[in-house]
Amino acid sequence: MKISKFEHALLVIDLEGSQLVIDPGSYSTLPKLENVAAIVLTHLHDDHTFAPHIQSIKGQFPNAVIFGTQEVANKLEDVKVQVVYHGDRHQVGPFILDFYGDLHQVIHRSIPLVQNVGVMVNSTLYYPGDSYTIPEQSVEILACPSSAPWLRISDVIDFLDQVRPANCFSTHNALLSEQGHKLQNGRIKEVVEKHGGTFRYLAAGDSWEF
Repeated sequence: MKISKFEHALLVIDLEGSQLVIDPGSYSTLPKLENVAAIVLTHLHDDHTFAPHIQSIKGQFPNAVIFGTQEVANKLEDVKVQVVYHGDRHQVGPFILDFYGDLHQVIHRSIPLVQNVGVMVNSTLYYPGDSYTIPEQSVEILACPSSAPWLRISDVIDFLDQVRPANCFSTHNALLSEQGHKLQNGRIKEVVEKHGGTFRYLAAGDSWEF
């Protein structure tokens, strides 16, 4: 499995000649893609679900299956979305997808909550979307959000203390400056290593193979 991290929340997973695209949002530039089997959209916010990107991917790969919440399906009314809920499992090509969680993390009590699902890929890579949902299995690789209007580093530390991933990299980080990356990554790295794990910072376009 090769995990490639692009701007903000966009991940591309390569496995056995197929690709899985996760959260191609408006803060990300689509890379060159090949043989996309599926797209996972954790929630409807534009920085995760950008309609022009979805249309572009579907135009290139019309057989790609899109997974998302009911709100994502409502937003992308021109394409078919397989609606998923907590506890669902689907397989597309070499990818086995387990979905966890129901709601986006609270931004503020005045802002309505939206649906959010985290995704576990092949019981190996876990990405929670905009949440601190704990998956119902151990995590070999965690894509850990490191910056957001809803994020406090104290909550990230508590999340990491519970998940205790064997490997971890930061994501959801387009809003950070160079100094912000150093600060947030340093805290994440400290907690991951405390539990015997490995942390790696992936800049946009970097990959990590397992």
